[in-house]
Amino acid sequence: MIHIPALRFGKAYTSLEKATLVHHVTGDPVAEVSQVTGSMIARDLGGMAAAHKLLAAIPVRDLLGMYKKAADYFLNAALPCGDTELTFADYVRSLSATTGSPMVFCDRNARKVHYVLANIEEVIGGLTRGLDLEALDRGYTLKNGRMQAFYPTTDVFGAVLPSNSPGVHSLWVPTVAFKIPLLLKPGREEPWTPFRVLQAFLKAGVPPQVLGFLPTDHAGAADILRLCGRSMAFGDDKTMAPYKNDHRVEIHGTGYSKFILGEDQADDWEKYLDVLVEGVAANGGRACVNASAVWTPRNGAAIAKGLAERLAGVKARPWDDPGCEVSAFANPAVAEAINNLIEEGLKTPGAEDVTQRLRGTPRLVKEGRCAWLLPTVVTVDSPDHPLANKEFLFPYAAVVEWPQYDVLKRIGYTLAATVLSDDPGFVADALACPNIERLNIGPLPTNRLTWDQPHEGNLFTHLYKQRALQHARPAGAGV
Repeated sequence: MIHIPALRFGKAYTSLEKATLVHHVTGDPVAEVSQVTGSMIARDLGGMAAAHKLLAAIPVRDLLGMYKKAADYFLNAALPCGDTELTFADYVRSLSATTGSPMVFCDRNARKVHYVLANIEEVIGGLTRGLDLEALDRGYTLKNGRMQAFYPTTDVFGAVLPSNSPGVHSLWVPTVAFKIPLLLKPGREEPWTPFRVLQAFLKAGVPPQVLGFLPTDHAGAADILRLCGRSMAFGDDKTMAPYKNDHRVEIHGTGYSKFILGEDQADDWEKYLDVLVEGVAANGGRACVNASAVWTPRNGAAIAKGLAERLAGVKARPWDDPGCEVSAFANPAVAEAINNLIEEGLKTPGAEDVTQRLRGTPRLVKEGRCAWLLPTVVTVDSPDHPLANKEFLFPYAAVVEWPQYDVLKRIGYTLAATVLSDDPGFVADALACPNIERLNIGPLPTNRLTWDQPHEGNLFTHLYKQRALQHARPAGAGV
């Protein structure tokens, strides 16, 4: 069995208390992960000012070169994982074993992390909107004769991470390039990706003093969010509620992403069916950018039937089957709770599970230690129905028929919206809509991301603030 230590900013740490990770199918132990306490976290954070100075002294071009090397190591090298080494294939298999996410999903999402590592200059250029990289070295730059100056908001960036998909780790990967030390609290079942990224960084030459991997409990996670000057956290609405108004914490929670058809396209919905299916079902429906609703001014029943017909054939498959389309739940109780919540919602008049009618079998499938939820498309008669604005960890979508003139007022918070319309007025209204964070106009699935644009906040503006700067010395002199 693999033992994964904590990394306490330059020191590997083996604890007496360890979390045991088991295979989601067999229940056999796969790994033990050393745990740290809140007092250890506080002690380690006491050294971050020195670590920040160490990292800030490295030229940004040198750091970008380390990222290129780290990208190659992440994908192609056998990297340390505690007391052993894992190839990329070994890593993918271990990741799938403890999370229940199929190997084909794990491989695909891990390659998103590799993409960000390999294309870090493009990513940084997008997040900074083309800022001259010298600003990260000097603290300021001149652009078109105008001064631009920035200062860091923290000596360390903390990330409290989830266990659902390795693709989310792409969001914190640029932190080191922005010259901010990094503290990672991994999800309980998913230490594999953050540990592998840090090992790739170390092999590429990033100083160990600026990298922390601190597995801990819920209290320790709260300490990280309380003590770090800036952080990000992943969780549902209830878990993230205490941090909703804390500017130091960038929240990545429930997305409530949507497709919105305009009046001019509602009768041509069939030509968008492939886009709808991808947005709802890609990656097993587990991402916050997967669509959980389709809003249309008419033809709601037809759209739901068309979408359900395409998804009703999805079956539960073993974790190592390359044809997997949905993830297993390593804890069947979670799948049962979600299923019960949907069944309870269907008791409220005005909703129908169209997929179950077509499929003829229940959405909940149980086998041994595992459970699956099969894709579910429901129709609802109002935005106020309890199933109209829900998001679950599997392919689920509610089809809501509602007038175009009122739709943008009723959709609520929406992380990613795809507006299917050529109506200039409606597109302009969508561009101005404060409820939408990511906006796709035209036939682009909600899950189709570009890594050079912000996602639920902008990491650069989270880590740096712009300041006014006047320089009395000649241009080019150091500050």
